[in-house]
Amino acid sequence: MKTALCAALAAVTLAPMAAAQTGNPPAAPAAPAVPAAPAAAAKFNLDTPIQDIVADAKAKAALEANLPGLTTHESYEMFKGMSLNQLSGYAADKLTPEVLAKTEKALAEVK
Repeated sequence: MKTALCAALAAVTLAPMAAAQTGNPPAAPAAPAVPAAPAAAAKFNLDTPIQDIVADAKAKAALEANLPGLTTHESYEMFKGMSLNQLSGYAADKLTPEVLAKTEKALAEVK
C-alpha cells in the first residue's frame, strides 16, 4: 500500500520535471467551466398548471383573451391542475395547435 502511494506521489511530482526535460511544456490546467447564463425563461407557458396561470392577473387575462370561458367552464375544478398541453389531449378540437401557439405567445409576454 505504501509502495503504491509513493509511486502515485512520485508520478504527480515528477511529471512536470519530465515534461521540462523533454522540451515539452507542462499542460496548462484546464480553466474552470463557467456555466452559461440561462436564457430568460417565460414565467408562464403551455406546461404551467392552469391554476397557476389564473393566479396571476396578467396571465389570466392573456389566457382568457385566447381561450374565453376556460376558467368558467363547468369542469374547471377537475382540470385546473393540468397544463394546457395536457388538457389539449382531451379538447383537441378547442385547443388546436394554432390556438395553443397564440396562447403560448401571449403567456410568454407576461412579466
